[in-house]
Amino acid sequence: MVEAVNTSGKKKTAVARATVKEGEGRIRINSKPVEFVEPESARLKMTEPFRVVDKDLRSEVDIEIDVEGGGYAGQADAVRTAIARGLVDWTSDAELREAYMEFDRSLLVDDPRRKEAKKFGGPGARARYQKSYR
Repeated sequence: MVEAVNTSGKKKTAVARATVKEGEGRIRINSKPVEFVEPESARLKMTEPFRVVDKDLRSEVDIEIDVEGGGYAGQADAVRTAIARGLVDWTSDAELREAYMEFDRSLLVDDPRRKEAKKFGGPGARARYQKSYR
């Protein structure tokens, strides 16, 4: 096995950078244990890569994640992508990769969608200022 694996995940403006190394199963997000992440829906989404596989990978590795940008939902998606990529790279297991792809492709592939830029002549990307004829 490799000494440590560095991976990243993105969703909207959120970027998560993960380091996977041998350990006892600690997962820390911005230096806090994953158990303290709120809201619960974000915590469940972040730990999804461990629920997909049968073997107990979590007790073999420590994962340090730094995440910034976006909101809690975007950060949760970025973290789950970073964790899944890290586990696949750590184990070098093609079956694990296939299991993740079959469950949800976004576990391994970033979502490329971004906010469309605002243009002139309106309040947003596509909306135009309304005209009044009175």
